[in-house]
Amino acid sequence: MSNLNRRLDKVIPRIKEDKFVRGHGLGNEISFYVFDYEPEKELVVRSYVERIKKEFSHEGSNRKVIEFDLYKMLLEIAKERNIFDRIFEMEDKRGKEELFKAMANFAKPDIFLRKIKEQLEDHNVVLITGVGKVYPFVRSHTILNNLQEVIDKNPVIMFFPGKYDGQSLQLFGKFKDDNYYRAFPLVN
Repeated sequence: MSNLNRRLDKVIPRIKEDKFVRGHGLGNEISFYVFDYEPEKELVVRSYVERIKKEFSHEGSNRKVIEFDLYKMLLEIAKERNIFDRIFEMEDKRGKEELFKAMANFAKPDIFLRKIKEQLEDHNVVLITGVGKVYPFVRSHTILNNLQEVIDKNPVIMFFPGKYDGQSLQLFGKFKDDNYYRAFPLVN
């Protein structure tokens, strides 16, 4: 059994713990967690996220899990704003740099946060996925920093393709995504 599989096997039991939904420490800090993994294991993690959602989808479960895939959200927002088709045209006509500038202006964190707040409803566990697929347009530390304004009671697990040492996020193990001190590693 691989190290990743051993770590994944601890996720569902962790979510089932009562203290998981109550807050992390004595100061009742926000319950933000990062599950980091090797980027090449993305498909294994995606499959496990589906398993988590299925585990808690039954009637009577005291955990109501919702997944927010940042990439799917980005596409959804682009379609809502009628710019989805123009994205590809812009890349062809103006190049990747102009596309990046346009996407960075369009993919503001507050747009994602508003959608999360609208869709949260009575869910009490939030999964954030698609972090690597939206880089560099959306940065994970920016979402986490701003998410605490929208979600203050529900635990959030960000599945992060890279490394998190409890202080800094390193996307794909290469790109430092700025320091973030408020999240806890979900499992060691």
